[in-house]
Amino acid sequence: MTISPLAQPFPAMPPVAGVRLAVARAGYKAWDRADLTLAELAPGTSVAGVTTRSKCPSPEVDWCRSALPQGRARVLVVNAGNSNAFTGKAGEAAVQAVVSAAVTAFDCTPHQVFVASTGVIGVPLSAAKARAGVADAASRLASDPADYIDAANAIGTTDTFAKGATASAIVDGKRIVINGIVKGSGMIAPDMATMLGFIFTDAAVAPDFLQMALTQATATSFNAITVDSDTSTSDTVLAFATSAAGNAEITSYACPGADAFAAALQDVCTQLALLVVRDGEGATKLITVDVEGAEDDRAAKVVALSIANSPLVKTAIAGGDANWGRVVMAVGKAGEAADRDRLDISFGATLVAQDGAVVPGYDEAPVAAHLAGDEVSIHVDLKLGDGRARVWTCDLTHGYISINADYRS
Repeated sequence: MTISPLAQPFPAMPPVAGVRLAVARAGYKAWDRADLTLAELAPGTSVAGVTTRSKCPSPEVDWCRSALPQGRARVLVVNAGNSNAFTGKAGEAAVQAVVSAAVTAFDCTPHQVFVASTGVIGVPLSAAKARAGVADAASRLASDPADYIDAANAIGTTDTFAKGATASAIVDGKRIVINGIVKGSGMIAPDMATMLGFIFTDAAVAPDFLQMALTQATATSFNAITVDSDTSTSDTVLAFATSAAGNAEITSYACPGADAFAAALQDVCTQLALLVVRDGEGATKLITVDVEGAEDDRAAKVVALSIANSPLVKTAIAGGDANWGRVVMAVGKAGEAADRDRLDISFGATLVAQDGAVVPGYDEAPVAAHLAGDEVSIHVDLKLGDGRARVWTCDLTHGYISINADYRS
């Protein structure tokens, strides 16, 4: 598979105390690569998560939702190549097989096991392969542990490069580390998270605060990206905090270093979300859409997503066509308050339309030059209020059609 022209190198990621990783070949598809990832987490690890709002979620999503209220985790198992979604009782049985295998291997309770799967919809996950894969991965933890890049590669499907991010902060006088990996390339319009993302930190964080911080970070990162306007049945982001750094547990924003931790978590989530867009199926350009002057932030985000999800806007940018009329169209169809005669639109640093009309003496040359690059920005000012939002997307090319036309084969 050709690597995305927008790919970023995998960062050097320090170890996170209290986390051990392993990968194995369960053989969910006919490929010669690891497709099962296992993370062993220190006893007492806090967990938080966000899951898809799809009305047809996978049994893995259902399981995570049932386990999250307990607030503790010991094991994470991720399967790639088969989403196990829309598979009825067989799919539920496969999840139970994964959980049972992890409970046996790590002597924990079932609700301390978290499971995620990604890939083709409608094909039951092989319970036998899953059990064998968990056992194999568990046996590798001591002699053949995986690094974060190994885990990032193993959770991918149509991804063209491994995606990871790291950050650190000083919390209660202790340096804490946050590492994250993510997979996602298509079926990206999360409305909660992205396809699959996993974040690990050695900070001591209470489950309730970790959940609040992750939900807040998600709103302006994973929930602010779109590749193709499609929300997966399996979208899951989980965050794990092992407490190994030795800081006083963060229970609220009043605690020492809570703001620093939340900022570092936001940084990692934003980095990961942008990597997903950079690997959008067939993508050649990263597009940032900023909307301001809306009635409120919610309205601004609706308008921004209307622009970012428009096939006409995305194909125009793919072709380097400075067709700002398509942006006007996307603003108008969003269903939020807009005044045609106040609207301003910019591409890059160039104002192309002001107060509902093309600017006098408009020169398309600098806009064309901006669109020729691999990072494009669109700015819209509605001039109605204080609402603002930023979302990210990518262009729409023939490559997207080719990838998805051949996906199951």
